[in-house]
Amino acid sequence: MNKRAFVGSLSVPILSLAILLSFCTRCAAQSAQVQGVIKGRSGNAMTLQTDSGNVSVLLNGDTQVEDVAGVFHARKKQMGVTALVPGLAVKVKGNYNSQNQLVADTVQFNGKSLQAATDIQAGVAPVEQQEQAQQKQMAQQEAQIQQQQAQLQQEQKEQEEHAEEIAANKAAVAAANKRFGELGEYNIWDQATVNFGNGKVTVDPQYKPKLLALCQKAKTLKGYVIQVKGYASAVGSAALNQKLSQERAQDVIDFLEQQGGIPLINVLAPGAMGTSKQVASEGQAENRRVALRVLQNKGIAGT
Repeated sequence: MNKRAFVGSLSVPILSLAILLSFCTRCAAQSAQVQGVIKGRSGNAMTLQTDSGNVSVLLNGDTQVEDVAGVFHARKKQMGVTALVPGLAVKVKGNYNSQNQLVADTVQFNGKSLQAATDIQAGVAPVEQQEQAQQKQMAQQEAQIQQQQAQLQQEQKEQEEHAEEIAANKAAVAAANKRFGELGEYNIWDQATVNFGNGKVTVDPQYKPKLLALCQKAKTLKGYVIQVKGYASAVGSAALNQKLSQERAQDVIDFLEQQGGIPLINVLAPGAMGTSKQVASEGQAENRRVALRVLQNKGIAGT
């Protein structure tokens, strides 16, 4: 065999090895996963507090947000990015970009954690009630951990996966006691209130110019978010008022997106606040409302 033929015979396996290494590298880059508690939202970015420090996460139109339930997370409910509020414990899967930011493919959380984070933002529960709720949640999570540990003894092959989940639950319990108020991290640049008629859930035309002006001002800010909270009067059943407050908030969010050009990733919406924070001393008209605030993270604003 001459020298040229010998070199040619070596080129095929070397090329195959290079292709295999490149494929393995791409596969490894697709398996990034972190768990922690949302510390803040700024536009399409959020900061995640993990055991090893803060992680910057980017959201986009393809990001899937899921409310998962069950020991094996078998039940999943698709949610909007507006559910990603500060204080929420989440699991994020995606890829790191060149700026070392995790671009999220999926964000998963448990509905109980969302309810706890929403209650804290709403400010409707006194401190003692919040502590009791956190203690109850801790006991429930510890009970769930014990149940999972019992199952792990019977399912040895899945032991490592469950151990990671147990550690994440413990981290979420510890982080729940350190959650902070959202407005302490943000500047308020603009705000507006939209009132509704009794039993009505559609924005009255008289408020649309005010909402459009708020949208225009928000879009001049870097990393802004718009907080939307819906309320109802104390007339009628609690279930009906909760539903009305949710539908009012959603109608305003639809207007912000469709008429105001605000992406949903820039909307921070705890949603239905029910009959909490009644503002009218006489009558109920002022209590049937949606309150909006344009927020900017103080770190971005430089204050």
